[in-house]
Amino acid sequence: MSRQGKWEYLKAIHARYRQAPRAEQGRILDEFCQVTGYHRKSALRLLHGPPPGRRPPPRRRRAPTYGTRVLQVLAAIWRAAGYPWSVRLQALLALWLPWARTRFRLPPALEEQLLRLSPRQRDRRLAPYRQPVRRGRYGRTKPGTLLKHHIPLRTDRWEVTVPGFTEVDLVAHAGESGEGEFLPSLNQTDIHTPGVETRAVLGRGQAGVAAALEEMWQALPFALRGIDSDNGSEFINTQLYRYCQAEGIQFTRGRPYQKDDNAHVEQKNWTHVRKLMGYVRYDSPAACAAMNALYRHELRLFQNLCLPSVKLVRKVRVGSRVRRVYDRPPTPFERVRACPEADPVKVAQLQALREQLDPFALAEAIDQQLTRLYGLARHRSRHQPHPTPPALTAVERQAVQAVSERFGIPVYVGTEGGLSKKRVTSQMARRSGPN
Repeated sequence: MSRQGKWEYLKAIHARYRQAPRAEQGRILDEFCQVTGYHRKSALRLLHGPPPGRRPPPRRRRAPTYGTRVLQVLAAIWRAAGYPWSVRLQALLALWLPWARTRFRLPPALEEQLLRLSPRQRDRRLAPYRQPVRRGRYGRTKPGTLLKHHIPLRTDRWEVTVPGFTEVDLVAHAGESGEGEFLPSLNQTDIHTPGVETRAVLGRGQAGVAAALEEMWQALPFALRGIDSDNGSEFINTQLYRYCQAEGIQFTRGRPYQKDDNAHVEQKNWTHVRKLMGYVRYDSPAACAAMNALYRHELRLFQNLCLPSVKLVRKVRVGSRVRRVYDRPPTPFERVRACPEADPVKVAQLQALREQLDPFALAEAIDQQLTRLYGLARHRSRHQPHPTPPALTAVERQAVQAVSERFGIPVYVGTEGGLSKKRVTSQMARRSGPN
């Protein structure tokens, strides 16, 4: 029933309800609730109120608290930060506000509204700006069996209170074909902080992966204490095993085909690599150099110094649901700065660098480099036409015709144009007759 129809029905029964005895009023009230769908208390307020007029009163609508300008600034910050979810966006706003105040010329009133937005309100207001991102699954892990029994399995949860315990993995940039040599991204995330270091290597060779790992470890602002990998041969090899033994680094691996054992780095594979690089193919030295230039400088600083990251504190079961409780989302650098085990010299350098960095300019530089890098990718169609086979020579045609006539097999031979067909077959009728 429409709102106007409910109002007309109320006008028809209002006088009869007021004049009816108490028992009859209960019956009219039940009928009114059943027809209109009103709650019983709402129906009583209408029936005991003043007589309804000719038309229902206009519905009171609250004026919007946050104007278009607030939403535009919020959407611009959200895009520049890489579309974080509302809790991370709330922590990010306070960190980016000094640069946003200059970039967008925010008055104090608009700045106050921007900070007053609740996380749920941000999700609702940013819903029209969200763009669906195509996800795919593409794995290229080849098992390494040489040292599996020497490297212990780790199946329990990470319970670490110091930085230095990391998970590593490779993200393949092979496009839609795993043939030949292509670029994988070597991704590493620290469990405690959780900072990320990434490098691109040309191929999956042990020497290239080991060199990239050593370069990433030298860039860490703390000592490396342990690594955990999958069962790929790029990690399960003698070179990396001996290096960890010599440096006193704990080396563990996850169970085969159990990605949850490396859940931390698997999440970063999407948010820090695949979401930016896409699913196209990179297989040239130029693409490797451009990708490493981005990983070593702008992207590393942006992800570790400017973007807050949440950590799961505990899970609470409420009935049949599980509620996850997260901590306050600081940046990975802020977590490193709070650790007494961190290198004070590198922390001071990162602190001075962070005070000078404009996150909006850094985001624009990353977008420009990603555009140039995407131009170096090799784009292939999923469905490629099969190449036309070369035309048969005269000798080959005679041989095919002789075999066809000898065994009675119908054979179709394409002409040089590749479009029309010529049927070469034996005289099966004569063969079926008397010899």
